[in-house]
Amino acid sequence: MYDGHSSGGWWRSIPPVTKNLIIINFIVWLAEILVPGFSNTLVDRLGLHMFGSSLFNPAQLLTYMFMHDPHSPAHILFNMFSLWMFGRILEQVWGPKRFLLFYIVCGFGAALVQEGVWELTWKSDYISAIAARNGLTTEHMGAIVDAAVRSGDMKWIDAISEFKSMMVTIGASGAIYGILLGFAFTFPDMPLYFFFIPVPIKAKYMVIGYGVIEFFLGVSGSVSTVAHFAHLGGMLFGIFMLLYWKKKGTLHRYN
Repeated sequence: MYDGHSSGGWWRSIPPVTKNLIIINFIVWLAEILVPGFSNTLVDRLGLHMFGSSLFNPAQLLTYMFMHDPHSPAHILFNMFSLWMFGRILEQVWGPKRFLLFYIVCGFGAALVQEGVWELTWKSDYISAIAARNGLTTEHMGAIVDAAVRSGDMKWIDAISEFKSMMVTIGASGAIYGILLGFAFTFPDMPLYFFFIPVPIKAKYMVIGYGVIEFFLGVSGSVSTVAHFAHLGGMLFGIFMLLYWKKKGTLHRYN
């Protein structure tokens, strides 16, 4: 008798969109690792930069989600494991077109939220950083920067432009958090297990927990290299789509 889990049967059983997303992400990640100097070029071209930066390109609102940190295998492994774990089930329920649309919208929404957060916070982050280096209060440093910009001082304007260009986000996490939300919304009472915790947790409570943690990490500024609000942005745009599908009565319909 044929065993579906042998001879690569488990891989062939993954629906096409989920499988192709995993393949594309790993190909780009391997290219970053294997081609010397290529990683920085990819980040400059495909990573999400702040709107108004000289490195910003509108296409980055989509391309950033197919890149991951080449120095952090855990980054891509967590995202792709989550995509395999939950995405394949949602794709089988929703169909490939709807699943891909949901994935892209969540990733795109995460990028928009990240852009909004950058716009609201870049100035205070910049002033705090240079105030500490110059031994000044943030209020005094802020007044100096504002006066320099108003006077058209190119030294300060160029420095601010360089700072903005350093702000970049990569990774599929925004889309993945949307997928986690989609799974919990579609199968709220499905029992899930955390690593090393032998007690099942319903999917809806797990996702609520993730959302609360991301919110407080984002507000506190903890782990500043992680785009916590982008993760929440993926969930925010995801819930809009899910509520719309539920209202139409098509949430569990293959389409």
